[in-house]
Amino acid sequence: MNTFSFQTTRSVLAENGGTSKIGEFLAGRGCRKVAFVTDATILELGLADIALDGFRKAGLAVWTFSDVQPDPSESMILTAVEQARAERVDCVASVGGGSSLDTAKLIAMLLNSDQPMAEMYGVNLVRGERLPLVLAPTTAGTGSEVTPISIVTTGTNEKKGVVAHQLLPDYAILDAELTVGLPAPVTAATGIDAMVHAIEAFTSKRLKNVVSDCLAKQALALLGSNIRQACSHPEDRDARAQMLLGSMLAGMAFANAPVAAVHALAYPLGGHFHIPHGLSNALVLPYVLEYNLPDSSAAYAELGPIVFPDLLGKSTTDQADGLIEGFMKLGPELGMQSRLSELGVNHNHLPMLAEDAMKQQRLLINNPREMTLEAAHEIYTKAL
Repeated sequence: MNTFSFQTTRSVLAENGGTSKIGEFLAGRGCRKVAFVTDATILELGLADIALDGFRKAGLAVWTFSDVQPDPSESMILTAVEQARAERVDCVASVGGGSSLDTAKLIAMLLNSDQPMAEMYGVNLVRGERLPLVLAPTTAGTGSEVTPISIVTTGTNEKKGVVAHQLLPDYAILDAELTVGLPAPVTAATGIDAMVHAIEAFTSKRLKNVVSDCLAKQALALLGSNIRQACSHPEDRDARAQMLLGSMLAGMAFANAPVAAVHALAYPLGGHFHIPHGLSNALVLPYVLEYNLPDSSAAYAELGPIVFPDLLGKSTTDQADGLIEGFMKLGPELGMQSRLSELGVNHNHLPMLAEDAMKQQRLLINNPREMTLEAAHEIYTKAL
């Protein structure tokens, strides 16, 4: 048997309305005041109400930080930590998208440590232990609730990652009620984001293992068979629950078999143009798959029929090609923007984007085919 290690979130609760139990769990850990991390939209939509009611019923005092922005910045996180420290919180919870969950992880870590955040960027550089932490995603995409990763936008608009086992929460809550009614474009983009996690985990050059492979394939089966229904029938709770589960399984997979060039090329699009992460991934995915095909054809042939069942029974070549062609069509089919040019990117930006993508060596070392500056530029050109 090949040697490997596997880590994930300590406990998972998949239950409609399960968000109400966050307070009970934290109170059971002896906590008295929670830092609740979310964004203004989540509060306005009432998606945080169940969690907030649960805190009160459990006797917890609450300090709310709702200034989370997409692509969370280093300065915003440090401001939140300073405010939370003044509030004397002793635990952290978050209901929100990936940006909120990533922010909550770092708040929980930084509140319990004197290590500067600048020293945490990289893999396994975090010292100490965090405060108790519970995460509940409101989108089926990032898998952040089961990953030891937080992505931060620095002052130079470069995205950097903190990767450390301490960022895995104590509890992940999969509450489909939080995702009911999510607009189709967001459902589509975050769903494809989760598919990217599974595909890149399955084809990762480093740390891929039998457990991550099983999780990636099951994630793709759930996501592929439910994404159209979740987009066309946003109130379908079963489809929403299956999407959340698929996203979590993909998160578990890539937390252990890390992602690669799709993410490396997506990050500069978020940093410079504030294109949502899921959409950034979806826009470059088909062209990265095409680039990696010479080194990944067998893996693509295995995954193709899982995502696109009409490929069953075809030749392995057709199955591998069909995976790429399927993703070329899926985004537009779901009503997503399909070209970078629709989002303010033009040819003059491509050299900058390619250079920034090549800085993501933490990710590019996992790519099945070596990425070059010229190849990155060509992929952006095709996506334009």
